[in-house]
Amino acid sequence: MLDRIKASLPSLAPAEQRVARLVLADPRAFANLPITELAARSHVSKPTIVRFCRSIGYDGLSDFKLKLAGSVSEGVPFIHRSVDVDDKTSDVVVKVIDNTVAAFLKYRNDASSVAIQKATDALEETYKAGKRIEFFGVGNSGIVAQDAQHKFFRLGVTSIAYSDGHMQVMSASLLGPGDCVVVISNSGRTRDLMDACDIARKNGATTIVITATGSPLAAAGNIHLAADHPEGYDRYSPMVSRLMHLMVIDILATCLALRIGGKLQPLLKEMKNNLRNKRYT
Repeated sequence: MLDRIKASLPSLAPAEQRVARLVLADPRAFANLPITELAARSHVSKPTIVRFCRSIGYDGLSDFKLKLAGSVSEGVPFIHRSVDVDDKTSDVVVKVIDNTVAAFLKYRNDASSVAIQKATDALEETYKAGKRIEFFGVGNSGIVAQDAQHKFFRLGVTSIAYSDGHMQVMSASLLGPGDCVVVISNSGRTRDLMDACDIARKNGATTIVITATGSPLAAAGNIHLAADHPEGYDRYSPMVSRLMHLMVIDILATCLALRIGGKLQPLLKEMKNNLRNKRYT
């Protein structure tokens, strides 16, 4: 959570930056002080405190302070334990699992329910209008995009995934108002994804980006779902980032399934029945 605030500092208004610095200086005190005292210490108005909380993706001051208190008091720090060449197999098992579990717990504390709500609203509107939901990703994120398409088409959603930059640009050129594209990137700096996201947004499609806070892609989408973690880009293949992106997709798919409601159950039941002949008894 504190990492997200640091990354968001340059994009905040000057008054909101003063609030951010107050949080970073003493997060425990910020979580416990009343809004009047917070405004006085940061030399801003009380509405500015609330605007700051909403600018970084929370419902308001109460929601922000609740998440902040959990972040600094609950004890879920992310200590990334890098795998070393001389590690035993047992060490690798423990490090990989610990890194993943810690990342998930950190995301649970940091996740913006406001952003997820907005993303779900956009996906539901696209579904109800019978428009297209597309998933873009390249490399490792392209695999996540394919998994997303697999989850969403089972809900009866018209969806497709593209991992080729040329196909993404061509498809984005055909999108328009009512359509929705979900762009997935670990670094948030892939040129092909940036180009496709810009084209889709200019054509009126809603763009949801799942990527790191403070990256160019994070600022390019209509809705940003932060996926922050300390995993380096230069060692081995992405592990934590891939699982985190898959988890975000699972959250969106579950939220949309709940919105679709009762009519989804007969569809899934029929699908399951039709698949029985594909299995050995």
